Amino acid sequence: MIQNNDHNPNPDPEPVPEAKNRRHVRRHRCLIAIGFVIFLIMLLFIVLLILVLTVFKAKQPKTQLVSATLDGISPRISFPVVRIQLNITLNLQILVENPNHASFKHGSGQSILLYQGEQVGDVEIYPGNIPGRRSTTIPSRLTLQVDKVASETLHLVQDILAGQLAMDTRTRIPGRVTFLGLIRKHVVAISDCHFVIAVPEMKVRSQECKERTKF
Repeated sequence: MIQNNDHNPNPDPEPVPEAKNRRHVRRHRCLIAIGFVIFLIMLLFIVLLILVLTVFKAKQPKTQLVSATLDGISPRISFPVVRIQLNITLNLQILVENPNHASFKHGSGQSILLYQGEQVGDVEIYPGNIPGRRSTTIPSRLTLQVDKVASETLHLVQDILAGQLAMDTRTRIPGRVTFLGLIRKHVVAISDCHFVIAVPEMKVRSQECKERTKF
């Protein structure tokens, strides 16, 4: 006996609803967008890191003494009472070079005059701004204050009689380097110079300077 069975043992699967397909597409697009944003953030971070380590890396400003001249009169020594009349003004031209791509804005600096390790004069250096990859010359006039070398009178007489006077200057210029108005780096440019002045010509016979920078 043959039975007619209309039941299909392998029915076709039900079609996926259209709303479910749309949700799947939106989710896929959202994941792609999030991944793209993360990629852009990582790329931007890498670019900024490279710039900070290369172009935006703060380089030390360099100071250099380009000229030194003297104004004053030859010293007079009277005996038997030792009396010294001395008037010396040291004119310095300090070149400050900014090797950074950003500007270097420096505040008030100071240059001091030393004799036998003792400060005998000083001058203030006015604030200024040096554009990126540029340099500027800062004038500095230091006057020897004779009253401050009273304790070193014997050394001063010996140096004058020997025909030369050894002195030192120390210049300190604080400031900061600013990149894109956001990244700021504070630096201090320092220059130490040793001079030998010929007497009675009152000319700088020799000079030796060392420059360094503190971050």
